[in-house]
Amino acid sequence: MNVELFNPLRWNKKILIGLLGLVIVIWFLFIDVYSLKIRWQLGQQKKELIQKTKELENESEILEQNIWKLENNPDLIEKIAREEYGMKKPGERVYKIKKKE
Repeated sequence: MNVELFNPLRWNKKILIGLLGLVIVIWFLFIDVYSLKIRWQLGQQKKELIQKTKELENESEILEQNIWKLENNPDLIEKIAREEYGMKKPGERVYKIKKKE
């Protein structure tokens, strides 16, 4: 058996540089902590988090508007207290109407 084939020191320099380059490329594409796969996954997570942040900011704006309305409109507070919590003024009678299904 020819021992020279398995001795990397005797190989052509172009082949060694090519193998080294291939190992480096494979390392950075798949194995490294900052591989392309992980970068892509982190990019997707970033997009999702940005979208969720926008949704929460919109929801926060709506809630702030509702708070402002409640602070500046006592009739709205009374309406909510009557409709949602069944509250009444002293001396009032409340009649509950059941809807037929």
